[in-house]
Amino acid sequence: MTTELVVLDLAGTTVVDDGLVVRAFTAAIGSAGVSEVDERFPAMLAHVNATMGQSKITVFRALLPTEELAQRANTEFERAYADLVAAGECKPVPGAEEVIRGLRHGGVKVALTTGFAPVTQQAILEALGWRDLADLALAPGEGRRGRPYPDLVLTAVLRLGVTDVRHVAVAGDTPSDVRTGLSAGARVVAGVLTGAGTRAELTEAGATHVLDSVRDLPDVLD
Repeated sequence: MTTELVVLDLAGTTVVDDGLVVRAFTAAIGSAGVSEVDERFPAMLAHVNATMGQSKITVFRALLPTEELAQRANTEFERAYADLVAAGECKPVPGAEEVIRGLRHGGVKVALTTGFAPVTQQAILEALGWRDLADLALAPGEGRRGRPYPDLVLTAVLRLGVTDVRHVAVAGDTPSDVRTGLSAGARVVAGVLTGAGTRAELTEAGATHVLDSVRDLPDVLD
């Protein structure tokens, strides 16, 4: 069956995470009054690791008692992550750019998605010189729910004129990425081992394939 669209996650899948999310979270939760020595911090960090890939404002709403604190932490997270990107700590997963270019050259459309806010997604793409690399870049917002909901994948399907969700492949490094692909009806839902998820976690989430890297995705599609 022909693949018309590939939907790829950013951090951990096509972009090296290297602890940047945890560092930005530490700064963010500190702005809400929870330091690294606070007894609440380990459980909060565990929740962040367990929900990697999901919309960050949703994560902070689950952790903090008020909307004001959640919004404050989310704003600080985006600022801290943007600072890390600006400092040059954002690098592509080896081979990711070549995979995206190869897919598009072969007539497959590519969408890049994230759980970050749109401004952070754009900062990452700018830092990597990827603004025009894919056909579409999507983040939660404007009525789109983040992972594990299917909204980002289905928005890409609609905007890029895909004829059938069974012609879609999704790849990401977290169980949330896998659940998003499955709920959207994608034929291929691949977990990759370059980010947060383990082989066991991705398999348990229902991944159709578990790959060492996004570099292996074209072989699955073929």
